[in-house]
Amino acid sequence: MFNKVDLSVSSYDTAWVAMVPSPNSQDPFFPECVNWLLCNQLHDGSWGHPNFHPLLKKDALLSTLACILALKQWSVGEELINNGLRFIELNISSATDEVQQSPLGFDIIFPSLIQSAMNLDINLPLGESTLASIFHMRDFELQRGNGSNSEGWRAFLAYISEGNAELQDWQTVMKYQRKNGSLFNSPSTTAAAFTHTKNADCLQYLRRLLDKFGNAVPTTYPLDKYARLSMVSSLESLGIDRHFREEIRSVIDETYRLWLQGDEEIFSDAATCAMAFRLLRVNGYDISADPLVKFSEDCFFNSYGGYLKDVSAALELFRASEIIIHPDESILEKQNYWTSHFLKEELSNMLIQPHRPNKHIALEVDHALKSPYHANLGRLSTKRAIKHYNTDGTRILKSSYSSLNIGHEDFLELAVEDYNICQSIHRKEFNHLERWVVEHRLDKLKFARQKQAYCYLSAAADLFPPELSDARMSWAKNAFLTTVVDDFFDIDGSEEELINLIQLVEKYVIPFPWDLDASVDCCSKHVEIIFSALRDTISEIGVKAFNLQGRNVTTDVIKIWLDCLNSMLKEAEWSRNKSVPTMDEYMANAGTSFALGPIVLPALYFVGPKLSEEVVGNSELQYLFTLMSTCGRLLNDVQSFKRELAEGKLNAVSLATIHGGGTVSEEDAINDIKNVITSETRELLRVVLLEKGSAVPRACKDLFWNLNKVMHLFYWKDDGYVGNEMMKAVNEVIGELIVLQ
Repeated sequence: MFNKVDLSVSSYDTAWVAMVPSPNSQDPFFPECVNWLLCNQLHDGSWGHPNFHPLLKKDALLSTLACILALKQWSVGEELINNGLRFIELNISSATDEVQQSPLGFDIIFPSLIQSAMNLDINLPLGESTLASIFHMRDFELQRGNGSNSEGWRAFLAYISEGNAELQDWQTVMKYQRKNGSLFNSPSTTAAAFTHTKNADCLQYLRRLLDKFGNAVPTTYPLDKYARLSMVSSLESLGIDRHFREEIRSVIDETYRLWLQGDEEIFSDAATCAMAFRLLRVNGYDISADPLVKFSEDCFFNSYGGYLKDVSAALELFRASEIIIHPDESILEKQNYWTSHFLKEELSNMLIQPHRPNKHIALEVDHALKSPYHANLGRLSTKRAIKHYNTDGTRILKSSYSSLNIGHEDFLELAVEDYNICQSIHRKEFNHLERWVVEHRLDKLKFARQKQAYCYLSAAADLFPPELSDARMSWAKNAFLTTVVDDFFDIDGSEEELINLIQLVEKYVIPFPWDLDASVDCCSKHVEIIFSALRDTISEIGVKAFNLQGRNVTTDVIKIWLDCLNSMLKEAEWSRNKSVPTMDEYMANAGTSFALGPIVLPALYFVGPKLSEEVVGNSELQYLFTLMSTCGRLLNDVQSFKRELAEGKLNAVSLATIHGGGTVSEEDAINDIKNVITSETRELLRVVLLEKGSAVPRACKDLFWNLNKVMHLFYWKDDGYVGNEMMKAVNEVIGELIVLQ
């Protein structure tokens, strides 16, 4: 499926190719297409997909009438023509049924074909009132389009030229011809253009099609690049891309080569170009967004796709616009602005008229708008993608078509099985985490938040493959411990206890290996419980990491914890002494005191690559940590500043107003901080995606991006652990298995 793109043939487009006359005008130029029509009428008298969807009767009517015209033109297949006319008679009411899905241009093309049938003396079994309704439908559409007087409308008329061939200005139409010789990659439009212009490039396009497909043609070609990229996108969204790394890398590498060459198939189509851009960037290619300029708001709505309000294309452009990695990418910022507004408006229309659009695209739009790229957790996104996956790969242009590469059922079955296998492991690990909390008496600390589920969610949300169990457990346990320690420093611990805890770590942990049975001089029961859990967990991580890394990393883990504890102590002293640090002093300490270090840094040793001391100490890794921690701290501060101010604690928001000398309001401070968050998040993404010159393996860099996404989920709308969204997320990831209906 990666090597070969499967594409269904179109009776409608094949009929138009069959109608192309040879130079003597007495015979068909492509008799093989005429023969295909003679051999492929369905049992009910129609042409098109067998067992077509009940809402695709307009498609069947259009294809059937086009085939009748082709056979009548060459005076063959009289019985087939009569069978087709009976099908039209029985189903003609669907032509004006608004619930039915309309092929593009149906309201103009179908009446035009009826007129052509009348000119050929075909006795159409249609009553006068039916005919009047159909022609009124055409007049209304033409009046509406002409009233818009837009370039998008003119492009649309050119796209459906076969439906208005005798009145068409073919010289104007030919300006839309592509390098491959086609008009809009449409065989029907190209066949009509060749019939009227005898353009040699049109002929070459049609001949290449028949060389590839035999004696029939699809409704759009080429589609190979779009289909392959769609496969990659589907595999990633379904969470099974790791099983196809080599195949996906082959597609991405080939796409990059074609991108550099300015390949027409990629750059002439908004959806394909946007998807190629997004997938190339997230796979490490630092490409420019300049090619997307041709799909700016004005350009998009001046295309026939814009006139038709192509939601799928706009959705791909929106997704691409989220991958901003440079400080000034106004192209993507503007694209994000107009596509989000357009999609919100179209989603509203979909909800009002749910029978008209494909429900799957409506669900995709809703999810994309609610879950921005920087806050889109893997397992949550995967579960939604599985639930909303469309196995009916039928799409509709001027006729319906399908490709096995798009919406294949095997993808869904594999995704469900893979998800359930991973989730069963996650549930066992979560049960182990809960036992670990009890065994270490951490549940006895009444001042501490007992958020095992949230801590495990933050680990499993993106670190979901079975082989990453050690990484998940290190992450989850340290996340729980940082929550306990944070509450101890904020709420319960006295100055003596806080200093005692740090001294114990320095005294009894640094001289590794330690005697775990040795007694320690704890000044309180709380200190004893916390220190014991810290010591045991650091020891466990050190042993497991040694087995994977082949060297002792325990000292590194100890230092990570000591840095965190000392920075927390400094914040506690500020609060106790009612000190007002400068913003620089606060931020220099806040990234470490936010306690993401003990969560993400030890997990680096468990995600696969062996990390030398040089890599661990590399400035790039420290930069990743600083960016991630800054984003997390500021996200937290925006949501919690009122609560913390009431508790006597200062954070970035309150400090900005204090040091603003009365000129900075809370609203101003929050807006400024949100701008910093946006800027730092984009810079973090840039460093994560950067491959050239990077010393840190991508699997390790992804951990910083994953935790940044967790922070956005925790703090974008609520004050951390208190939001309903978090509880829903926990249930989604650790809840029931998926049952494939």
